[in-house]
Amino acid sequence: MKKITQITLFVVASAMLTACGPGAKDTHPQQLLSKRIAIFKKFTKTLEPMGLVARDRKDYVKADFVAQALALQELSSQPWVFFSADGNYPPTRAKPEVWSKTTEFKQAQVKFQAAVDELVKVSGNADVAAIRTGVDAVQKSCKSCHDQFRSDTPGGQ
Repeated sequence: MKKITQITLFVVASAMLTACGPGAKDTHPQQLLSKRIAIFKKFTKTLEPMGLVARDRKDYVKADFVAQALALQELSSQPWVFFSADGNYPPTRAKPEVWSKTTEFKQAQVKFQAAVDELVKVSGNADVAAIRTGVDAVQKSCKSCHDQFRSDTPGGQ
């Protein structure tokens, strides 16, 4: 009896997880939402190892760190074009302020890119304090922009 209950519980849990899957699909012909999300995921994947170095959880290896900083710098200008007027459609998590407060949104982009540029400048030296400051500035810039322009739920509300 216990084995049947465990199997039933597993089947129910699996069905629930499937129902909570990726959610609504990006059906826009140009896939603007999917394109910007893919770039933001690359931001995270590129920044995470630098964060480990900044938190003394990973050794600083100059060549690796510089390469990651340069990769982030290259990515830093890419997603913004996908926030065009026709890029505001479900299931976006962008708040309406992205389109109604364009000056502020542009300033957030500039601030982020400046923080990334500063991180690139310090990336080649082994000064962990400077690296930590640079990584922190990039992460704070990301958080600030998310707080102002990204919703926790699809639909941007």
